[in-house]
Amino acid sequence: GSMLEFQSASGAATFRIYITGDTLVIDELKEIPRRYPTIDVALLHLGGTRVLGLLVTMDGKQGVEAMRIVNPRRGIPIHYNDYDRFESPLSDFQEEVKAAGLQDRVHYLRHGETYNFEVQGSAAMRPR
Repeated sequence: GSMLEFQSASGAATFRIYITGDTLVIDELKEIPRRYPTIDVALLHLGGTRVLGLLVTMDGKQGVEAMRIVNPRRGIPIHYNDYDRFESPLSDFQEEVKAAGLQDRVHYLRHGETYNFEVQGSAAMRPR
């Protein structure tokens, strides 16, 4: 994955976006909140792809576990229906989010929609 860190003119971190990329929940994810204790938005690549029966991208359950580990203020699931190889639809993640009581921390976007967020001390930014 990747961490995007936006800084003020003084160099202080003002906003962080974690992009999981195609990954799985592994022990190394626990290092992320140690290095970056405040994560504003996590873009969670989901889909539940399996190759030869082995899970190679996060499914709904792992997406929620990743949220618990990195603890973002807001999680946004993405990349869950881009290919026909995906076996875990968005509804799997939505059910897991509900069961975990995380509904207030997840924002769902349809293709083409944008998410507006506030950066401390500045006007709203519009990622596209």
